[in-house]
Amino acid sequence: MPLNIRNEDVNRLAETLAAVARISKTEAVRVALTNELKRRDASLAAFRERIKPIQDAIAACPPTGLDTDKAFYDDLNGEP
Repeated sequence: MPLNIRNEDVNRLAETLAAVARISKTEAVRVALTNELKRRDASLAAFRERIKPIQDAIAACPPTGLDTDKAFYDDLNGEP
C-alpha cells in the first residue's frame, strides 16, 4: 500500500534527508522510520534496566498474606 505524504514539512524533511544521504525519498522515509523504531527499542531496554533493581527489591519482600479491599482503603481515608 503506498504512503502519501501530504504534509509539506514532512515532505521537505524527507527530501532533505534523501538529498543529504543521496538516496531516494522512499528510502529516506524507510531509514528514518527504522532508526526511530531502533531508538525507541533502545530507550525501552534502558528503562527496563533502570527499573530492574526496584522490581527486584519489591519481589524480595515476603507476601503478608493480607488482602487489601475497599474497606481497607475506606478506613485509610477515614470513610465509613
